[in-house]
Amino acid sequence: MQVDPRTKDLTKRLRPGDIAVINHADIDKVSAEALVACRPSAVVNAAKSSTGRYPNVGPGILVDAGIPLLDGVGEAVMTAATEGSTGRLVDDTFMVDDETIASGTLMTPEIVEQAMQEAREGLSEQIVAFAGNTMEYLEQERDLLLNGIGLPDIRTDMDGKPVLIVVRGYHYKEDLAILKPYIRDFRPVLIGVDGGADAILEAGHKPDMIVGDMDSVSDQALRSGAELVVHAYRDGRAPGLSRVEELGIDDAVVFPATGTSEDIAMLIADDAGADLIVAVGTHATLVEFLDKGRAGMASTFLTRLRVGSKLVDAKGVSRLYRSSIGWPSLAVLVVAGLIALLVAMLSTPAGQAFYQIIGARWDTFYSWLEGLFQ
Repeated sequence: MQVDPRTKDLTKRLRPGDIAVINHADIDKVSAEALVACRPSAVVNAAKSSTGRYPNVGPGILVDAGIPLLDGVGEAVMTAATEGSTGRLVDDTFMVDDETIASGTLMTPEIVEQAMQEAREGLSEQIVAFAGNTMEYLEQERDLLLNGIGLPDIRTDMDGKPVLIVVRGYHYKEDLAILKPYIRDFRPVLIGVDGGADAILEAGHKPDMIVGDMDSVSDQALRSGAELVVHAYRDGRAPGLSRVEELGIDDAVVFPATGTSEDIAMLIADDAGADLIVAVGTHATLVEFLDKGRAGMASTFLTRLRVGSKLVDAKGVSRLYRSSIGWPSLAVLVVAGLIALLVAMLSTPAGQAFYQIIGARWDTFYSWLEGLFQ
């Protein structure tokens, strides 16, 4: 089994058949899909997978994938379950070495649906809280949002260029695959938000800038030559800076801000003069903001108002943009057409006669050429 209170850290080492022991209240869609991709034999959650705060879809994704989800077993399991030991689920109990160490609710489709229905009924309270947090953030960061005061100086040139911001969020892999022709033709500035930088590398591209607290991005991405902007707390503390410096990178930019790293990336691109900002994997709807599980997601809502018409979702680009045919593709198409035409002519009497005439002319030319050298 693998034990970790942070789901995104656990999925980095979770192997097929392992039992995942987590402490994740309101499992969000991205975390659930990451767990499903690891194919664990079961998931044991110390917290409530759905607290009723809002209709999060994570538990349903796990249950629909056929992965047993033992819910709300209590935080004591995080110390009782030992990393690497063997455990098993027996009905609604979690056993290690034939000893029961935790019990909870084994989630079923019916239980998940009931929890979602209760959450939908209480969603209005979350909307009110979200609105209050939005006003609080606006008060704290009004100079940054309205006037761009406090934005760091960067060396990456974005003036008059399109910018593509990649967050490891909703459908980021599918969106990156769809945007491959767009990236090839327009060559936008590529910004990875933490693990989004690895997504850019996996898609066969190189990030120009990496923004984030640097806790979920690989060393390979950090060493790729991209400009690094370390997201710091408002008081200036930047825990991710020490990791960057340990890699021998001493020119990272530190940016203290209250919002999320994807907000920072958008504000930097806007301030640097980008004429278009394409977002991959970012949060766009109210449920997605709540699904992130942090009050600060109100900043993302306000950032979108600040960036305005420059911001386009990746799916919108794929629907509006159609790739032009390049010269290599056009050449292949012409050659294939000529071959098809020649084969078709060979199958007709007129075509065969034409080839005989061509053959006779070639023999005459070859004889003449041979006579010159003799």
